[in-house]
Amino acid sequence: MDRNTTTNAHISVIIPVYNEVAVINNTIAHVREIAGSEPLEIIVSDGGPGHETLKSITDHSIIKVDAPPGRGRQLNAGAALARGKILLFLHADTRLPHGAFQDIRRTVQATNGAGAFSLSINSPRLSLAVVAWFANMRTRLERIPYGDQAQFIGADHFRTLGGFAEIPLMEDVEFFKRIRHEGLPITILRSRVSTSSRRWDEEGVLRRTLTNWWLRLRYAFGASPTSLVRHYRPPEND
Repeated sequence: MDRNTTTNAHISVIIPVYNEVAVINNTIAHVREIAGSEPLEIIVSDGGPGHETLKSITDHSIIKVDAPPGRGRQLNAGAALARGKILLFLHADTRLPHGAFQDIRRTVQATNGAGAFSLSINSPRLSLAVVAWFANMRTRLERIPYGDQAQFIGADHFRTLGGFAEIPLMEDVEFFKRIRHEGLPITILRSRVSTSSRRWDEEGVLRRTLTNWWLRLRYAFGASPTSLVRHYRPPEND
């Protein structure tokens, strides 16, 4: 058994995947490296066709979940098997900062709430640094982080809230709106995750950024996630 895997895990890391064969083993190794001696369990919830990502995992201690497609469904399916007191929802193309697990544990214990990290985008492009800066400003004002900021919450609160809405888009935003509505503290940590730039690289920085803002604005004014999802297609290996 791996050094930071235990049946009494304090933190459960839930990774939703869809065609992530190319990166999943690197993501798992990264999580273990950052965790150090922190007790945790890793759950990979695969909504891809044929669940090929699960088949490619080489770490035999990983809890594997064959989930229906849809990130909200995948996250809920993974959380249903989680034994940790804290749930961390991590995208496969996002990397955690050093000390992340200690920061998560201390934050949840101190506030009895939820949270996420600040955002950085793994790219030397100045334009993407600006995108991340605006995203962090918005998050601090609204207290509603996106999923690629590595959202976390106490497992008891997650279950009381009923988990993520099983909608095709905006499940991360909808969930934290409910958390805020319930009056739970939401902490945005200063330390930053690093998320892949692949979506901006594939679609163009301006087009992807404007599409993201447009989708969020339409959702805020009542557009249904079902009507919005046609404008948000996953990249090849998302």
